[in-house]
Amino acid sequence: MKMVKSLLLGSAAGLIAAGGAQAADLPVKAKAIEYVKICSLYGAGFYYIPGTDTCIKLGGYLRAEVALNTNGVYASGRVNGAGGANNRLSNYYTARSREDLSIDTRTATEYGVVRTFFEGVFTWTSGGYTATGTGGTTYAGDFVAGGSLGVYYAFIQFAGFTMGKAQSQFSAPWSNYPGNNFDGLPGGGGWDPVNQFTYTADFGQGITASFSAQDQVQHDTTNIWNVSGATAASLATGAYGANDIGGTRAPDLVAMLRVDQAWGLFQASVAAHDNHAAYYGASELTGYAGDKWGWAGQLALSIKNIPTGPGDTINLQGVYTNGASRYNFQQYASTTYAMYGGTGLAGAYQSVGLAGLSDSVFVTGAGQELTTTYGFNGAYTHNWDPRWNTAVYGGWGAVRYNNTAKGYICGAFVAGLALSSGVAGCNPDFNYAVVGTVTRWSPVKNLTFSADLAYTMLDQKYAAGSTVVLPAQAGIAKPGATYELKDQNTLSLLIRAQRTW
Repeated sequence: MKMVKSLLLGSAAGLIAAGGAQAADLPVKAKAIEYVKICSLYGAGFYYIPGTDTCIKLGGYLRAEVALNTNGVYASGRVNGAGGANNRLSNYYTARSREDLSIDTRTATEYGVVRTFFEGVFTWTSGGYTATGTGGTTYAGDFVAGGSLGVYYAFIQFAGFTMGKAQSQFSAPWSNYPGNNFDGLPGGGGWDPVNQFTYTADFGQGITASFSAQDQVQHDTTNIWNVSGATAASLATGAYGANDIGGTRAPDLVAMLRVDQAWGLFQASVAAHDNHAAYYGASELTGYAGDKWGWAGQLALSIKNIPTGPGDTINLQGVYTNGASRYNFQQYASTTYAMYGGTGLAGAYQSVGLAGLSDSVFVTGAGQELTTTYGFNGAYTHNWDPRWNTAVYGGWGAVRYNNTAKGYICGAFVAGLALSSGVAGCNPDFNYAVVGTVTRWSPVKNLTFSADLAYTMLDQKYAAGSTVVLPAQAGIAKPGATYELKDQNTLSLLIRAQRTW
């Protein structure tokens, strides 16, 4: 009996042992491996790059938009070219699709955080057509059929220094967008990033000061006009001379002081800009106009959380420039204007508004005469609720030539276009303004639909009732005829859908 009992107990122990061995062989749910580790040092959306102590954040947006009554999306209205012609070559709409990608990396070091930032865009914009002068047209799109690649930002930040392509330190944080979507607002420094070497001192409590040397090529130069090279064809487009910009000699020098606190923001900016012309004529032997430095100054103010509602904001800025016009008419604003409209003047084919913007002008044998501009822009944004907001905005810029510059320009203008009022009625000064309103709806987080209605006005200063005789302009199908010089205006609507991630 004892032998039987021992056998039974031994068998049971063997079964238990075997069962335990089989259970150990069964798959067990493993602890989750954190392949991507969240980095909470720099805010939401950052992750550690595996195997490093560098944090990275990816972002971007996809945007689809259409602008009505304009040949471009960058600037509001029909101000020149086929759009300004206001005829069968002018677009009733221009469409664009864009994908934006940003990469932000940050690494903590003994010298502070090392940051790199890149933002690029893939864009497709529909274009338009210009006339060939032989009864046909040719496509004149902003970009070829494959679209385009653009680089917005590409900079390194380290120990207070910013090196690379970033927004100008001269500009307010909202730049040319105090409340609008349209790009072409005058009245202050622009958003378009520029190559720079900058040092920023942080004094605490939101007070900073920056000192910057930034690339002036294209970004910070409008026109340096050699009026001796003006032709009837160029004058008819608002270009008062041959553009005669020389090579780089000095970067633009910028200083900025900013106070950014809970109540809002105040900023003061100044910039110095070297105007460096090429030669009077076709070779070095013709001589040149010596360099002249221009300057710009700007004040900006933002007031947040005003009594009209949570998140409501007022943004304002004003600017004055002398020989540095791009700090008022920023990079997406036009520098030449040729806007056509109707006329009631007997003997005139149509009316036209002509105007041109420069940093300086000169004639052969003389020095540069700097161009003065001043202006402002601003907006009030009201949040109706967390999903709806509306902004009312406006911008105004004035261009003023001194008496010597006017003499140069009017000498060419009267002779080249047979201005009916002669030198006495010639005044190339002008004002340019945009007013508008935009409403945005965000039905879900990071998805926004908006409609931006903008009214654009060109106030030219040639004597009332004056006429000019313009040459035939094949590209915009305008005949050689007599035109009344007259103020012009246009209305545009930008409809946009944007998903940000």
